[in-house]
Amino acid sequence: MRDADNIAEVLQLEPNFMGFIFYPKSPRYVIGQLDPAVLKNFPKKTKKVGVFVNQEIASLLEIGRTYELDCLQLHGSESPEICKRIKEEGFGVIKAFSVGESFDFQQLESYLPYIDYFLFDTKADGAHGGHGKAFNWELLLSYPFTKPFLLAGGVDLTNIENLSILKDLPLLGIDVNSKFEIDKALKDISMLKKLKNILNQD
Repeated sequence: MRDADNIAEVLQLEPNFMGFIFYPKSPRYVIGQLDPAVLKNFPKKTKKVGVFVNQEIASLLEIGRTYELDCLQLHGSESPEICKRIKEEGFGVIKAFSVGESFDFQQLESYLPYIDYFLFDTKADGAHGGHGKAFNWELLLSYPFTKPFLLAGGVDLTNIENLSILKDLPLLGIDVNSKFEIDKALKDISMLKKLKNILNQD
């Protein structure tokens, strides 16, 4: 998200989170495209999430304060120690992991004290999310923790009902990104309304 009018339209749908990409290599990069003032006076219901990839921690924290972010979402190889430092600075922490067939959920245990949520995305060579590809969600049935998680990667109107296989897991929500865009960083409001209607039926 980086278009002020589009942000205002999405806020009307009352999302729990809204993400802003601070990874310079992403086509959705917001710095220079979004005035931080747009993020002031957000409704309390919607948490502002900054998405980062292996950012130097001082820079990451400065951006978090400048844009008044609530949570920092980490998509790189950030350690539990980095998550701990961010948490101590008062930000919520979402740690993303790319899931493939050989993914070992036990590696997440050391992060548990220092994050609020995990986010599981599709494993793709050289990519840090935003590719719109789904992974085999049945792999999440091996998730052994009670820590809530978010699901990203290829969720759309055609497969959303398949999430029912995860009904006994602490799935907090879904990350709707490229499948719900008109263009990079520009959400399709009509598709989001359809998604909300489907979710409200469940």
